[in-house]
Amino acid sequence: MGILSMKMAIIIGAGPAGLTAAYRLLEEGDVHPVVLEESSAFGGIARTLVYKDNRMDIGGHRFFSKNAEVRNLWLELMPIQGQPAKDDRILGRTKKYLEGGPDPEKTDQVLLLRDRVSRIFYRRSFFDYPIRISLQTIRNIGFWGTMKAGFSYLFSVVHKRPEKSLEDFYCNRFGKVLYQMFFEDYTEKLWGVHPSRIAPDWGAQRVKGLSLFKAVMTFLLRTLHLQGKKVETSLIESFWYPAKGPGAYWEAMGREIISKGGEIHLGARVVGLQTEGDRITQVQYEKEGEQRTLVCDYLISSMPIKDLALALGVAIPPEVRRIALELPYRDFMTVGLLLNKLKISNRTKIPTLNNIVPDCWIYIQEREVKIGRLQIFNNWSPYLTRDPEHEVWLGLEYFCSEGDEQWVMPDQEFIQRAISELEKIGVIDRDQVLDSVCTRVKKAYPAYFGSYSEFGKVRAYLDTLQNFYPVGRNGQHRYNNMDHSMLTAMEAVRAIYGKGDKSKVWEVNTEEEYHEEAENNG
Repeated sequence: MGILSMKMAIIIGAGPAGLTAAYRLLEEGDVHPVVLEESSAFGGIARTLVYKDNRMDIGGHRFFSKNAEVRNLWLELMPIQGQPAKDDRILGRTKKYLEGGPDPEKTDQVLLLRDRVSRIFYRRSFFDYPIRISLQTIRNIGFWGTMKAGFSYLFSVVHKRPEKSLEDFYCNRFGKVLYQMFFEDYTEKLWGVHPSRIAPDWGAQRVKGLSLFKAVMTFLLRTLHLQGKKVETSLIESFWYPAKGPGAYWEAMGREIISKGGEIHLGARVVGLQTEGDRITQVQYEKEGEQRTLVCDYLISSMPIKDLALALGVAIPPEVRRIALELPYRDFMTVGLLLNKLKISNRTKIPTLNNIVPDCWIYIQEREVKIGRLQIFNNWSPYLTRDPEHEVWLGLEYFCSEGDEQWVMPDQEFIQRAISELEKIGVIDRDQVLDSVCTRVKKAYPAYFGSYSEFGKVRAYLDTLQNFYPVGRNGQHRYNNMDHSMLTAMEAVRAIYGKGDKSKVWEVNTEEEYHEEAENNG
């Protein structure tokens, strides 16, 4: 069957959702995918930025999923390592490598087995993330602080708040004292508004089944050596990760889509959508200053709903258009710092190169600085860093809004501010900095305040468009993980081929479990 006689699926966005949709459509064979991507790179916010000889994972993307379909798709394009990675080999660490799997010292097309270490930095001390009850936590908080937190939690058990806000959600599960310690300030850094003004939906998606009760029970069971098969879930201890960062995986998928006959147009910005009745029939896009039009049998969109409303123009009802255009987003800035060494040393029992702390992410809870998270790229993969034995490659993550003071600040001025913040809280010495870079990402986080309270009207309208499928984080205005975004695309493709219900696209990531818990197979 020739392309001209095939049905056309226009896919907006070459991130995890858009590329997964194109890849899956090609497996069936009778719908031709055309991907339109505004930027010049594959992966969306899961791309990998290359700066000189170093690579930055913007936002950090663990390849972990409870869903076997997603895991199998990852393995189709990148097998698990069969030999030690550079840092494992130097440190003598052994893992359950895939027999006959590739050697990461010889190929980039490989998934590494990496250990999950993420902690909170608060009061110049490290706490487990998510917060756990442990002897270290009690020592860090102090006896009286622990007592206050305990009584605060007991009060929250007896006096449940109506969950009208994210603040209510956290206080009900952890008590007001722990909420103020570990959630209030960080959440305000992330969203730019106080948790009392944010819908509880974000907590329901990101925190889900976690609570202080579960943390206490886990602590007691571990202490008494009773934790076993009766404990249904535990936090993931390891994850897969492409040797050269997540962008390498999406680049591999992009090449595979093209080799199978699909189309991907980079630098193609969608500017208009034409409708007839309850269907979208044409897509207009700009590329290299020229406007072009494609006929559309199906439209799979991962573009921000605000931009989608602009593209629909007068076709969208005025009230729905207003809500969509007012939907809030948070933007993202990352400062990459290359250093000789960190000031803070590794006091864990986990061996590392250069004695750096073993964390992939550190959540910065210190109130006097604006940095939200600190990534240590060496710990994601030794191949993100040009010299992992002697240098440290950091990502300083800031949450902001397009056009605000941070966003418009000149790069070098912002970098100097970021260096000063890490110096202030004792993480680095300025004279150890070798190089730096600053990057910005628009609409990284769809937000849960403002007109989001009326989002149901937007969804109801989108559901009337019979050949339209919203996928991914921005396509659904939902804080999806990478695997959730892929699943929305898989459900969309199933619906197109009559193998599933279109409503299932919206049901992804609604389960009541914490997103970093792993099933206990023991």
